[in-house]
Amino acid sequence: MATPWGQVSASIYETGRLVTLAPWLTGHRERVEYLLKTQRPDGSWGAPDGYGLVPTLSATEALLAAGSTEAAHRGLAALRERLPHAGELPDMPAVDLIVPSLVALINAHGAGEPLPLPPGLDYSRVERVRRVVASGAELPEKLLHALEVAGLTAGGAQSVRPTLIGTIGASPAATAAWLGSGPPSDADSARSHLEAVVTRYGGPVPVGLPITVFERGWVLSWLARAGIPAEVPPEMVADLRAAIGPAGTPAGPGLPADADTTSVALHALALHGMARDPESLLAFDAGTHFCTWQGEDGFSISVNAHVLDAFGAYAATRADRAGAYAEVRERLAGLLAERQRQDGSWDDRWHASPYYATLSCVLALGEYGGPGRAPAVARAREWVVGTQRPDGSWGRWEGTPEETAYAVQALLLPEAAAGRRVGERFERAAVRGHEFLQRTGGMADYPPLWHDKDLYTPIAVVRAAILAARHLATNLIQTGQIRT
Repeated sequence: MATPWGQVSASIYETGRLVTLAPWLTGHRERVEYLLKTQRPDGSWGAPDGYGLVPTLSATEALLAAGSTEAAHRGLAALRERLPHAGELPDMPAVDLIVPSLVALINAHGAGEPLPLPPGLDYSRVERVRRVVASGAELPEKLLHALEVAGLTAGGAQSVRPTLIGTIGASPAATAAWLGSGPPSDADSARSHLEAVVTRYGGPVPVGLPITVFERGWVLSWLARAGIPAEVPPEMVADLRAAIGPAGTPAGPGLPADADTTSVALHALALHGMARDPESLLAFDAGTHFCTWQGEDGFSISVNAHVLDAFGAYAATRADRAGAYAEVRERLAGLLAERQRQDGSWDDRWHASPYYATLSCVLALGEYGGPGRAPAVARAREWVVGTQRPDGSWGRWEGTPEETAYAVQALLLPEAAAGRRVGERFERAAVRGHEFLQRTGGMADYPPLWHDKDLYTPIAVVRAAILAARHLATNLIQTGQIRT
């Protein structure tokens, strides 16, 4: 409640855009220093497996604009080596617009041989967006989150207006792009919003803010599902309930309503004794699956798992509605089982780690999928046990507290919820994971793994997941249900 916009890690991509778009904004020097400090020895920024391309493009262009030539040229060297062989990029929002727009900006600086576009990308979609923005036509709400790709045409775009709190698309970069080369006199709210964000972060900025509903729904869900006794401020639950309208709810002001935030909020309310009919989710039913938002170009397994949570919890907590949405629940459970990978895991478009998607499906199927889905849950837990690292952790690139928390929950929560013994192999793995979390779970920074324009960490959400895993393991150890 003290940080109502949410707690989100700083973003290299978004910070780089503010260096270029808003050098007049408070904290410019600190933003440049942040980019210099986070550059890797090879000249790049960001995570492996293609995740570093967008932050490296943004930081390199920003440092060229700011005159930090040595670091910028190291970034250029890294890009010249990687771009021709970039291959398939991670499924990140607006990546097909962001990459061409940044390559064009870098080439406009004239710093040596022009950079090529990665295979499969061209400038056509960026140009189309710019024509639409210049025409004054109303834009899809989800496009506002990446308005900066429209370049100069974004400045003062007639069809775009800040929200009541002053943000454009819940994005500092989009807000700065709309303000243009300097803050227009009639845009005080947008400038004030940016000043508030950079003041809170000391210069660097996150990729998305506010995430109020998203954060509260997730935190309340994690804590309740793990059985952590918590006194929830009544106004928080009331705000969460009020946020869900006929079309669902967005993660925060400036974003479109989406099925993920809506389902997690509905699930949290049900777990806290305020179940609400999840009818609003039907607006996202595409027939074969539930989309994140209308017109989504892609598919998310975790969104469909969370939608099953929402429908399942509603039926489970309302005796008079036990049969509600039975066909939808069965269809969703079947979809999750069909999409399971051969090794037992799942992956997702909203998170870099398969442990996030796997836990989402394990919990949804284990609690609301019916007895016929038990084999899928068992295969997933076998995959989790088989991928534990020697130090007791789990992780895609390295062992992390966040991914370890997901793995420990996947091993313990299905059995704990049903009152069954966990099983010796799962016990040993969970205890080793718990010991890793005891050593590292209280750290201040967690590697960014969540998908937006750049990878980010929703800090409170991750801390809640770690608390949930530690509580589950500690409780089962203290009650003798698992042996140390």
